[in-house]
Amino acid sequence: MNWFGFVVGIATLFIIGSGFVWVIRGERYFGYLWWPYVMGLGVLCVIGSLFISNNWGAVLLGALGASLLWGSTELKEQAVRGELGWYPFWEKKKLPPFAAVIKKWKAPSL
Repeated sequence: MNWFGFVVGIATLFIIGSGFVWVIRGERYFGYLWWPYVMGLGVLCVIGSLFISNNWGAVLLGALGASLLWGSTELKEQAVRGELGWYPFWEKKKLPPFAAVIKKWKAPSL
């Protein structure tokens, strides 16, 4: 019996599920302006998964990268939810480097 698909599915479910948590908490403490850095990390993970010969490592790193890419597009929408009062709002957010430049960019959305 081959358990690879089953275990990868469970691990991917865990990675995606933790993505919901880090988007909510990340936006609360850091703000949505970190989206380019999260997106860049996601792209690096996906590209890195192409060069890993181990199937487990490649699949898990690719799933993590895809979750980070999705999360980077959700940060702005999570900020709106926080401002509406659906989630706790924290005013003392840590701004990323080059925050003034990033504010001029349109945040991605799906």
